[in-house]
Amino acid sequence: MKYLQQGGFQHKAPMRLTLGLSLAMLAGLWLTGFAMYFQRMGLSPASVRDYYLGSPDGFSNPRSYASMLETAHAHLPMMALVLLLLTHLVIFAPFSDRAKARIAWLAFGSAILEESSGWLVRFVDPAFAPLRVAAFLLFQGVLGGLIAGLALFLFRAARDDKPHPHHHRRAHH
Repeated sequence: MKYLQQGGFQHKAPMRLTLGLSLAMLAGLWLTGFAMYFQRMGLSPASVRDYYLGSPDGFSNPRSYASMLETAHAHLPMMALVLLLLTHLVIFAPFSDRAKARIAWLAFGSAILEESSGWLVRFVDPAFAPLRVAAFLLFQGVLGGLIAGLALFLFRAARDDKPHPHHHRRAHH
């Protein structure tokens, strides 16, 4: 933990390795998020309405309160932990404090919007369907951007940590 607190992970290969592998697995989460979304609905508001409100043509029932509650119960802590990790790592990236705060607000705000927009479609008004599509795209964009940006940051830290050819190391005998 002290390497995260002091930012020393940039110069510790094992820490970069574990963070890099975590980012790779989170990239898998990001990709499967797309697959799961498109398995259920598309980018059209009509497909979103059909998913949440049911469709006689598709022989589907409306999403129940209980199933949506179970989904939210699983999504909220997972999103919180993933975004905590990613935004915490952003703290060590070379951005201004204002930019870091904006990234954190955008990350958590898009996650909340993404999770709540389905509830709005189902229980408030089907007119929120375009918001559900936009929220999905925004959250996935932010999540993908965080993963890619942090991977690039780790790659650069690894590259900068390697000894340069013009620096000579003394051999220890």
